[in-house]
Amino acid sequence: MVECNFCGTTIKLGQGKIYAKKDGTSYHLCSNKCEKNLIELKRKPVKTKWTNVHHKLKAATKSAATEKKGDKE
Repeated sequence: MVECNFCGTTIKLGQGKIYAKKDGTSYHLCSNKCEKNLIELKRKPVKTKWTNVHHKLKAATKSAATEKKGDKE
């Protein structure tokens, strides 16, 4: 199974789209929503709040902040 290059969800076999650029890079996308955000609107997955990448980064920074808070006490 492949993960979507924008939102990070797993794509089942036979589902989604593959977008190939002229330079040879290819993107696996799960929906039109991800395709439009990545290609047309050129948004970053980390800054888009509904993506799994954003949730993972937010959780990592939150746990790092609690560790720093615990060290000071």
